[in-house]
Amino acid sequence: QVQLVESGGGLVQAGGSLRLSCTSTNIFTIQTISWYRQAPGKQREFVASLNNGINTNYADSVKGRFTISRDNAKNTVTLQMNSLKPGDTAVYYCKLNSPFLSKDYWGQGTQVTVSS
Repeated sequence: QVQLVESGGGLVQAGGSLRLSCTSTNIFTIQTISWYRQAPGKQREFVASLNNGINTNYADSVKGRFTISRDNAKNTVTLQMNSLKPGDTAVYYCKLNSPFLSKDYWGQGTQVTVSS
C-alpha cells in the first residue's frame, strides 16, 4: 500500500515563499510525482510534475516561480513556491503514478493561503 504525505502548507503574504513536501512510502524506478491544486469552487488543476526524477513539467501559471525536485535520500519530492500570489491559494495535493501500480495514489492535501 502506497501512502503519500504532504507537508509545508501555511499562510504567507503575496510575494513570499513556501516549500511543500511530498513523502512517499514507496519509490519506483519508473514513476511520476505530480502536484495539483484545488481552489474553492474550482476544479483540481495540474501544477507541476517530475518524471523519473529527471524530467519536469509546469503549468504556465507557475513557470518561473515554482520548482519541483526530488530528495532521493528522503523519498521526498518538494515544490518550492516563490513569488506567491493570492491566486495560488488552494489545497495542494501530490500524486504518484507508475506502471508498477494499478492506480494513482494521492496525498491528503495541504492548505496554502496567500494574502494580498
